[in-house]
Amino acid sequence: MTYVYLKTGRYTGTDLNIDTIPLNVTSVGVSVSKTIPAFPIPFSGVVTGESLTAALDLGMATKTISLSGFISETTIRKTRTASSGGTETNTALTYTAHEIAQMIASGVDSTGLQDNQSMNELVVLYPSKVGNNYQARTETLVPFNFASRGEEGFGDNLGVSLRKSTFPDAQTDTGMTGFIRSFSFNMEAEAIDLSFSMEFEVATVGP
Repeated sequence: MTYVYLKTGRYTGTDLNIDTIPLNVTSVGVSVSKTIPAFPIPFSGVVTGESLTAALDLGMATKTISLSGFISETTIRKTRTASSGGTETNTALTYTAHEIAQMIASGVDSTGLQDNQSMNELVVLYPSKVGNNYQARTETLVPFNFASRGEEGFGDNLGVSLRKSTFPDAQTDTGMTGFIRSFSFNMEAEAIDLSFSMEFEVATVGP
């Protein structure tokens, strides 16, 4: 079973029950599209008998996560500041599916400057039996990311001098940072749950 969460910009710590929106996802699609400039070599066919193309791997790729499923009535705890500007609270409140869909749509429409609205991290938990250091472990849920096992220069990171992320060893490790490129949902008559689809692009988002 796959568990999926959206984290708001206010998320801190390790509690996935605070400043997150859980989603009932029935399908997760992962797409990686690599960008490599390629140049046909002039006269290569004359010399070698076949045309040749030179490709330059500059380490560029676009990573997109496609989600589809249902939004249901859910209890959410979001950090918010009191109207007086004082104490922050994260009281548990139950939102209807329609309210959660509106909340996500509002977040997509905002920018990273609105921490309470924006959603800048996607957590897709999946089962894993091999840890970062190649140790076998009891099956545990970890967040999907694009990191490889091993330290810099070792294991699958041979040739890597400064890795950006670490292969996850715990459920509370960081998922995928980026932004929601598109979000759509349907409000149908008599429906309690709302069907939705979402495209999340993995990226380092500036202010």
